[in-house]
Amino acid sequence: MTRPSVLVLGAAGRFGAAAVRAFATAGWQVLAQQRRAPAARLPLGAEWVDTPLNQTHALAIRAAGATLVVYAVNPLYTRWNAELMPLFHQGLAVAERLRATFLLPGNVYNFGAGMPALLTPQTAEQPTTPKGRQRVAMEQELAHRAGRGLTSVVVRAGDFFGGDGSGSWFDQAIVARITQGRLVYPGPLDVPHAWAYLPDFARACAALASRPLPPGLTRVHFAGHTLTGSQLLGAIERAAALIGVGAGRGFTVGSLPWPLLRLAGLVHPMSREIARMSYLWRVPHALDGRDLETLTGPLAATPIDAAVRAALLALPAFQPDPQAAMPAR
Repeated sequence: MTRPSVLVLGAAGRFGAAAVRAFATAGWQVLAQQRRAPAARLPLGAEWVDTPLNQTHALAIRAAGATLVVYAVNPLYTRWNAELMPLFHQGLAVAERLRATFLLPGNVYNFGAGMPALLTPQTAEQPTTPKGRQRVAMEQELAHRAGRGLTSVVVRAGDFFGGDGSGSWFDQAIVARITQGRLVYPGPLDVPHAWAYLPDFARACAALASRPLPPGLTRVHFAGHTLTGSQLLGAIERAAALIGVGAGRGFTVGSLPWPLLRLAGLVHPMSREIARMSYLWRVPHALDGRDLETLTGPLAATPIDAAVRAALLALPAFQPDPQAAMPAR
């Protein structure tokens, strides 16, 4: 039998790389679209596509036969206003030319600061930030294009951690100084927060894509791990001890200086954008994944201690030094 084919747009990004790996492992023929040559060898069953996203016609020709487009494109936080929707429209144009299903990884921005503690696909979307309104607009566009025949699915998840690369709250804030004996948590330690171990999330997307989806727009949630700050820090300390970091002396735990970030945001765009999302650490929330597992069947979840340990080992600080392996001259 011919393997199904998937086009992963933005394969160089964190989710994109995880999706390439998950779909290839699941037996798909993977077209990994990214502008530059992959830094590491792609998995068996995947090939690099260097056609730019804005060349939608040429990209659709290059990806002929793909029945699924995974949209893993995510511009810099400070460039959403200029780039988010134009890039999204280009991705949709490719999917429509291919007559392919469109898969979008979603987040909880849509629900705003008044979100309930348990979020289902039916929870009302009431965004309270510009980024939340932009995410709502993306999904509204999917609903609009359903009338033109596009089949799409939004798989919503909490904050990513794990996988290759950097760019998450986990690696850029919480454990950024772990080798110096310091952890940082952005909110109160007793508030539940939704997390998604990225390899698990990507495998869930591949499992969902292998099932028939109804026409139009489908929304599902990936439950992932819901952890208070204390629970996450406990898992980090246990994992760190296993890899020989902080054993015997423990860690100093600091908080994020939100007032200073807001002040810095007056002149520093990234600080402003981060500060606007601070409610995510004060408002308890979890994702109800039952609708997703109704479609996929039970999904295997990596235990939190194992997931955190793998996430730590993937950090640059714990990668082997290539120079150390070279023989002396």
